Amino acid sequence: MLKLLLPTLLLALPATAQDRIPSHCIALAGTTPGVQVYRAAFGDPLEPDHVRLTYVDHATFLIETPGGLVAATDYTGNLGGHAVIPDVVTMNNAHATHWTATPDPKIPHVLPGWADADGPADYNLDLGEMLVRNVTTDQRDRFGAGVRPNNNSIFIFEVAGLCVGHLGHLHQVPSPEQYAMIGRLDVVMVPVDGGYTMSTEAMAEVVTRLRSSVVIPMHWFSGASLETFLSRMEGSFDVVRTETSSLDLSLSDLPGRPTIMVLNPEW
Repeated sequence: MLKLLLPTLLLALPATAQDRIPSHCIALAGTTPGVQVYRAAFGDPLEPDHVRLTYVDHATFLIETPGGLVAATDYTGNLGGHAVIPDVVTMNNAHATHWTATPDPKIPHVLPGWADADGPADYNLDLGEMLVRNVTTDQRDRFGAGVRPNNNSIFIFEVAGLCVGHLGHLHQVPSPEQYAMIGRLDVVMVPVDGGYTMSTEAMAEVVTRLRSSVVIPMHWFSGASLETFLSRMEGSFDVVRTETSSLDLSLSDLPGRPTIMVLNPEW
């Protein structure tokens, strides 16, 4: 597990469990060209202006704040070896590996990302230190012939001054309106399976358009699909193979050049 740490370029006020450092969804990355990596682990103390991302498996990440809030993405009911009750979980229902019908009843906030009888999912959940919102996108149906409107959510976590996005089970290149609702993502988790969600070429288009400072591949079933994505992006993005499952990030730590940070799933 690693901690991404660079010299401070931007100053931010410390956060408490009740206060959130304002996010900068249209902020540009810093200009520091290098990245230094240090050990970190889930549950270790975090500096006030940092957030920790831990890759559990498949499309599930734990997002941890200095004040102790924990979010889990594409929650399946299993967080591996982490005996933690998240404060909020997000889910997408493309497959059983992205949601559960029986979330732990102790979880205060369970956010399904798909449309229901009341309409598209629409969240703007303010937890003090973290704001969770979503942008819905369409999905192919299970046979690939039709469309399920608003069946996927791109969840965005505004925390520690950062905008952290999780693309979920994305099946479409977002429209200009959807890109505008997403805003500037400093960090983005991207499915790179090359077909179950989108082709490598289409996902590369999305990642290039988002131009996030840190891109974390997920939803890869073999090293082959991951390597295909990395090869496609090399030249436009730097690639760092962390050989770990966790990163600590802050607004002042962001690399000056868009960088793909490869995390290893814990399972």
